[in-house]
Amino acid sequence: MRTLLTLILSLLLAANHAAAQDLRYFRIATGNPVGTYFPVGAAIASAISGPPGSPPCSDKGACGVDGLIAVALSSEGSVYNVGAVAAGVTDSGLAQADTIFAAYNGRGIFRKPLKNLRVIANLYPESLHVVVRRGAGIARMRDLAGKRVSLDVPGSGTRGNAEGVLEAYGVSVRQLKLMEVDAAVSADLLLKGELDGFFFVAGYPAQIVQDLAQQEAIDLLSIGAPEADRIVKRQQFFARDAIPEGSYPGIGTVDTISIGAQWVVAAEAEEELVYRITQALWRKRNRPILDSGHPKARLVRLETALAGVATPLHPGAARYYKELGRLDKDGAIPSE
Repeated sequence: MRTLLTLILSLLLAANHAAAQDLRYFRIATGNPVGTYFPVGAAIASAISGPPGSPPCSDKGACGVDGLIAVALSSEGSVYNVGAVAAGVTDSGLAQADTIFAAYNGRGIFRKPLKNLRVIANLYPESLHVVVRRGAGIARMRDLAGKRVSLDVPGSGTRGNAEGVLEAYGVSVRQLKLMEVDAAVSADLLLKGELDGFFFVAGYPAQIVQDLAQQEAIDLLSIGAPEADRIVKRQQFFARDAIPEGSYPGIGTVDTISIGAQWVVAAEAEEELVYRITQALWRKRNRPILDSGHPKARLVRLETALAGVATPLHPGAARYYKELGRLDKDGAIPSE
């Protein structure tokens, strides 16, 4: 009997050891939990995960990568994420298309090019929200002059976008009573009456904006023609956009601009792993996972996976897109 128990115990230990060897974690740096990156990143993590013991995809189980557990991690956002990916601090991250391009080419705040950044996919459009405290006397962009306004923290993707918008409207940052805090702190200060407005880039509906709107505490400023046209013409990654009526309680349609959110890894990431992750992301069986998450996760579509991608694709992702005929034989994205 003792021999049998010893054998069973040995087999269990061996099985656990094998399972541990097969298990692999994959980190996705996202953003502030009150924004859009985190819930979308969590949906993607769920779609690509295939923990040991999961039912096979053919048996109506999850169709993730065998042995992979992906996790969405909150972070400071785009600028932090590209730096963390390039430095190997995290396995992957979500970031604005313009931030990725600037980082790869060493432009703007990036003094040194991060040449090992690689894209897995374009995900969905993010909209610029200009949130202002109701009753602060701010009806248009130029009314921000002299007001207490946060453009987000220094070095953030939102900060650069906000400065570009203000410039288009002829408003200097020096004209603001500038505060440098993130969206979560901005919302708290606004509710206390200690902040008049803040800029926030996120897919709508963003939870933090929704919470403020439900309390009838805010309005959203429009970014319309001709200023929006000038911004789009000057910055290749932006597009004219609108936040539809009903996205936030009591707020009608708001004209704005949007920019693509993309998913990046380091060039050093294993090609086979990235290939399987890309494959899992676009499996039809995983579509319900994305569709049941944040509304912007429903816009994560294969049809737009290469839209606005101006930074090199990872070889693993490129291999998958080539198999689908979405890249030409040289790996270039065919022009529409």
